[in-house]
Amino acid sequence: MLSSPMGNIMIPKTTVADMIERSGMSEEDLIKGITDLIADIESSGKINNEPEWFSQISSFKEMYVRNTQGNFFPALREQAAKMQIGEGLEIIQKFEPLPLYEVMDGLGFERFTKQLSENEWHVYFYRTKIDEKGMDIPFRPAALLNFPMIDEELGNVAVNFWDLTWNNKKRYLPYETRLLLSLTNAVGAGRMRQATRELVKAYIHGIDSQALDDVFELLAWNQGIGFFASEIGPSTLFKAYKHIKNREKNGIEHQKICSELIEKFGESNPDVKV
Repeated sequence: MLSSPMGNIMIPKTTVADMIERSGMSEEDLIKGITDLIADIESSGKINNEPEWFSQISSFKEMYVRNTQGNFFPALREQAAKMQIGEGLEIIQKFEPLPLYEVMDGLGFERFTKQLSENEWHVYFYRTKIDEKGMDIPFRPAALLNFPMIDEELGNVAVNFWDLTWNNKKRYLPYETRLLLSLTNAVGAGRMRQATRELVKAYIHGIDSQALDDVFELLAWNQGIGFFASEIGPSTLFKAYKHIKNREKNGIEHQKICSELIEKFGESNPDVKV
């Protein structure tokens, strides 16, 4: 029950009494289970299920980003892409950097996470293979980095809320469908930056451009022709859509268009970046 985004927040505050109350287990069974688990760890000689490569972390490049302001993700991705098999990175952050995981997985990195205190996380990434396709996976919302500047606990809550919303296995709708719903909700709220990012992610994750045709037709219907003409048509969101349609019409392959979208409508674009 503690193996969840909310569990990550509660673990530092949870007592044995809390676990007994929430799980329905008896005090005897729970304490015996914990004792057996400790014995198993001690007998295996492996602390916290550390991977075989963990003995090499002294050679890992350390990136201390706890007090970094702004988006460090692009620089991290570029650095990670240059690393060779057998090399690693150590990221130190105020919260568990969940938005990093999918991209680093895609680039061929294994990871091991340690929480040293309520607001100090160390994540070790070790490269086991080279996969350039991982460069085309957009990083998860960089805006999350703003919350720890206000309050460290708020940053932790925001990241875990994002993880629960987008990564939890309980979600019923396909990821791509939820991206399109998020896109349309963002347009309705006037958040064109978010809408553009969702469109780019949806296309990269395999949404057919014909689905985007349907989305914009529905936006014209629900928002009104006037709003569409004056607000959506000139927006960065519609420019990204037109880029996809024009490049497909010219016979450009999907992977190439994805790379162009990241370059033209990613963090380097002032109308999109957060």
